[in-house]
Amino acid sequence: MIVLVIVALAAATAAALPPVARVAWWLPSVTATGALTVAGVASVARSTPVTGVPAAVSIVLCGLAAVFGGLTLAPSVFRLAPTVSGTDRDDDRPDTVLRGGLVIGALERTAVVVTILAGWPEGIAVVLAVKGLARYPELRRAQSSEYFIIGTFASVLWAAAAGGIGLALLR
Repeated sequence: MIVLVIVALAAATAAALPPVARVAWWLPSVTATGALTVAGVASVARSTPVTGVPAAVSIVLCGLAAVFGGLTLAPSVFRLAPTVSGTDRDDDRPDTVLRGGLVIGALERTAVVVTILAGWPEGIAVVLAVKGLARYPELRRAQSSEYFIIGTFASVLWAAAAGGIGLALLR
């Protein structure tokens, strides 16, 4: 069962790699989500805690799946979110997209998965508070705040799922 978890976590991580051929925009996210789901089911279905090298490999892959597997998720969620056409927009639209989102998202997912694996889920609140305070000046515009909230929820939920798989393997 642990081999299935390791392979599924590796697949969730690899889904974020740039494709060698043109693929549909949704395919990497669906692949990563499916692989993470398989890893989650397999981690719950095993009978004893994982120890030793398999545990270390699993935890590293949980972290990698959280950080890199989540790269495809937020952009896919943004594409699914309804948008307002250019003529229907109000005057408070942002002139530029929030900068640094890719790096900030990766750091956020890293922090979330680490707090879960460390047995300190309260740390997620600290991560979100720090991110919110750091981004506050940019969030005064309605569209920026929606972009921030959607991206943050997608990112945190993904990292929490990956961290939960790692935690389930250790217990």
